[in-house]
Amino acid sequence: MTAASDILFRPFRLKTLDIANRIVMAPMTRNMAPGGIPGAANAEYYRKRAAGGVGLIVSEGTVIDRPASRNEANIPLFHGAAALAGWQEVIDAVHAAGGRMGPQLWHTASTKGMTGWEPDVAVESPSGLLAPGVPRGKVMTEEDIADAVAAFASAAADAKRLGFDTIEIHGAHGYLIDQFFWSGTNLREDRYGGATIKERARMAGEVVAAIRAAVGPDYPIILRVSQWKQQDYAARLAMTPAEMTDWLAPLVEAGADILHCSQRRFWEPEFAEIDGADGLNFAGWAKKLTGAATISVGSVGLSGEFIAAFGGEASQPASLDALVRRMEREEFDMIAVGRALVTNPAWVNEVRSGDTSALRGFSGADLATLV
Repeated sequence: MTAASDILFRPFRLKTLDIANRIVMAPMTRNMAPGGIPGAANAEYYRKRAAGGVGLIVSEGTVIDRPASRNEANIPLFHGAAALAGWQEVIDAVHAAGGRMGPQLWHTASTKGMTGWEPDVAVESPSGLLAPGVPRGKVMTEEDIADAVAAFASAAADAKRLGFDTIEIHGAHGYLIDQFFWSGTNLREDRYGGATIKERARMAGEVVAAIRAAVGPDYPIILRVSQWKQQDYAARLAMTPAEMTDWLAPLVEAGADILHCSQRRFWEPEFAEIDGADGLNFAGWAKKLTGAATISVGSVGLSGEFIAAFGGEASQPASLDALVRRMEREEFDMIAVGRALVTNPAWVNEVRSGDTSALRGFSGADLATLV
């Protein structure tokens, strides 16, 4: 790994969000909040990353107040007095270490967890599907959708009240909001369905607008989006820049300030047929088309991509040269780092120092404990 240039360590400011550098801790499900309540171990896990130099921490997915909103028993809640008290300890610890943080607000819809755990009520989704042609759970009514929108807004208001610096809406990877985007899982014939991505983005737009109303005009809102789904790694919502504009521009207009654009490998061009093998990645195109700030993510600082890692493939520290080059041309505004921060809480400070000899690689076994 070569030392990164100063481009990664320039401050970033947007509305009330003021962070010391361009490095974001990516949200990573740890499933280690017993009964959904974050405790001292969770607070210390995030505190270490703040102390290690991360500019902005986005928490693991933390679920809103809806039945069956999580697909594992120990995914943290972001509702109820006990869980919110736990999150108060987390943000206080992060702030004491000089960090900035936002919770990722989540509803897992009809997806399945990895342990076989099942909620005690039926899972819900736009059309009662886990994936195209795969039934699971119940079809959401319009009342269910309205209640989910309100639950996202309530969680965001709680985050602001607790002192979090921002919030992120999880609209990616085949979970609830993304299932509305995806034509394969949204077969609805009411106003939340439709033949176009712009029509199917209505529910997400309502979530963003409700959160904006709940937190006010100056509180920054991040929205995570992806083309790929855990149900189908090759899935694409937008085949052209025009379709991407139809998808994302209304969400920015509704109040999203930052688009967190998830792809499996950040260096891959989104539309290579338009601008070549070194063309803009997903975050680059999203920024170009909407004018919003963007976060890129996808296998940063490691030799192997993250999906292979969960199949047992180990990764070693890798060069940041491609990242630096893209940031120097202002393709996107921030970069999110995931697995490298699981094994190396001080990864940011190590990279900044130029001495990365102590950095460890990553294997799936590293997810078994909070370090």
